[in-house]
Amino acid sequence: MRKTLVAAVSAAAVIGGTYAIVAPAGASPVAQGAVGPHVRRLCSQPRPGMMACNALQRTDIVAKAATAMGSNGTPSGFGPSDLESAYNLPTGGGAGQTVAIVDAQDDPNAEQDLATYRKQFGLPDCTTANGCFKKADENGGSSYPTADAGWAGEISLDLDMVSAVAPDAHIVLVEANSASMDDLGTAVNTAVKLGAKFVSNSYGGPEDASDTQADSQYFNHPGVAITASAGDSGYGVEYPAASPGVTAVGGTSLKKDSSQRGWSESVWNTSSSEGTGSGCSTVETKPSWQKDTGCAKRTVADVSAVADPATGVAVYDSYQSGGWQVFGGTSAASPIIAAVYADAGAPASGANPASYPYANTSALNDVTSGSNGDCNGTYLCTAGSGYDGPTGLGTPNGLKAFTAPSGSTGGGSTGGGGSTTGSNRTPGHHHKPRW
Repeated sequence: MRKTLVAAVSAAAVIGGTYAIVAPAGASPVAQGAVGPHVRRLCSQPRPGMMACNALQRTDIVAKAATAMGSNGTPSGFGPSDLESAYNLPTGGGAGQTVAIVDAQDDPNAEQDLATYRKQFGLPDCTTANGCFKKADENGGSSYPTADAGWAGEISLDLDMVSAVAPDAHIVLVEANSASMDDLGTAVNTAVKLGAKFVSNSYGGPEDASDTQADSQYFNHPGVAITASAGDSGYGVEYPAASPGVTAVGGTSLKKDSSQRGWSESVWNTSSSEGTGSGCSTVETKPSWQKDTGCAKRTVADVSAVADPATGVAVYDSYQSGGWQVFGGTSAASPIIAAVYADAGAPASGANPASYPYANTSALNDVTSGSNGDCNGTYLCTAGSGYDGPTGLGTPNGLKAFTAPSGSTGGGSTGGGGSTTGSNRTPGHHHKPRW
C-alpha cells in the first residue's frame, strides 16, 4: 500500500505592504504565458503513493490587489448567486444534510475564513458554536496535523464552495495527517462515521495497482455520495476519481452569455499541462451504470462543474495568503457537485449515487465543445453530444440528476429541476448536528 509521507509546507510572504505569493515546495507555475491567466498550483505535483490538491490560484489578480476586490467592493470571481443561476439551484439548499470536506494538513484559520466568506455573501452563520461546523483530525479527534499554506487554500476553496451551493448544510472538515492515500482514506472513513452523507475529495494522484484495495478500504460507502476531482493536468486519469465508488468530477469553463440559460460552458483546457482530467482507467473495473464503448474499464469523468481559473470562483483564505482570491481547478468542481447532491437530499440506502446522473441524463447541461488533450479525437478527451470524458454527462441543471430514484429509501429532499426562490432559510439557524 501507499506509504505515508508528510506533505510539503508552503508559505507566502508580505513584502512592502503587498503580498508576494510563494509557491508550495515542489509546486510550479502553470500556463505562465499568453495562453491563459497566470496561476499557480497550491500543492506539489502528485506522485505515486501521494496525492496533491487540485486547486489553482490566480496570481495575476492577487498581484494587482491583495484583496482581489472589484471596484464595487465585491470579491472578484463567481459567488453563490452566480453558481445558483448557472446550475439552476435552490437558494437555501442543503438543509438537514451534512457535507464533509476531506483534505490533508491543517488550516488554522478555517472557521474564521469560512465566516468571512459567508458574511460577505449574506449566508447564514456556520460555526462550531451553533453546531453547523465541525473540524476533526483523520481519526475524529482534535489532534490536528501540521499547518500548510497550500492545503489551507484548498480547504478554504472547498468550504466556500459547499457554502455557496448548500448554504444550509452542516459542514465537517476532516484533516488527514499527510497527503498519503492511507491518511486521506482514513479521513474519508471518519467523515462517514461522523454522519456525512456527502464527502468531497479535491485531490488526486497517479493510478497504481493498490487502488482496488483502497476502493474497498476507503471508498466503499453505499448510501453516501462521494465526489473526487478529475485532475488539473489535462487528459489522463487520476485516483481516487477513477474509483467506481465515487462520482468523478471534471471541469468546465463557465461564461455568462445572452442565451436562454444565460450561461455557456466548454471543456476547461488552458494548455497541454493545464486542464480537466479525463480518460480510461488502466486499473479500475467499469461500473455497470457506465455504458460508453470506447473504454473497457472505468471512464473519467461522470459529471462536471466550473474549474477554469479564467472563469474562477471567489474564495477567502487568510492563512499565509492574501484574503480574497480567485481560484480554479477541479478542486472547485468536486465540492460544488457534493453540495448539489446535498441539495437533492440523502442518497438511497445501499445505493451508489455516482449512478444517479446516468439515470437522469436529460436533467444536465450537455457540454459539447472543447478538448483537453490528444486522444485521436475520441470522446475520451473531446466533448460532444451526450457522454464524453472531460465533462461526463454534463453540469447540473437543477437537482433531478442527483436525486435518489422515486420509491427508493434514503429520505431527504427529492427536489426536481427548478430553482427555489423565497427560501424559508433563517440566518444563523441550523438543524441538530449529526456528530
